[in-house]
Amino acid sequence: MRDNIHCFDVARFIEAFINQPRIAEVYNLGGGKANSCSILEAFQLAEKFSGKPMDYVYIKENRIGDHICYYSDLSKMRDHYPNWDITISLEETIKQIVESWQKRL
Repeated sequence: MRDNIHCFDVARFIEAFINQPRIAEVYNLGGGKANSCSILEAFQLAEKFSGKPMDYVYIKENRIGDHICYYSDLSKMRDHYPNWDITISLEETIKQIVESWQKRL
């Protein structure tokens, strides 16, 4: 599991920080729990939007040193910048990625 964030929401947070900087604060910018999925779930969404099966090999063994599940806690960012939040969902992000690749091919 990983969280995913659209570049638009990253840019919006950077803009909020530039407009109201907070000295020595550290933020873990990510998509949060609501925008999290496994790679297999991401493949399913890509298949949904592309209409094509994904070509992959699944290896059951975890990668050494890798997090099994990770998503960012956005509460500090939401507290410090109440006008900022995730605006583009996981599904919409993957849909836009698929559409972008379809235009290139």
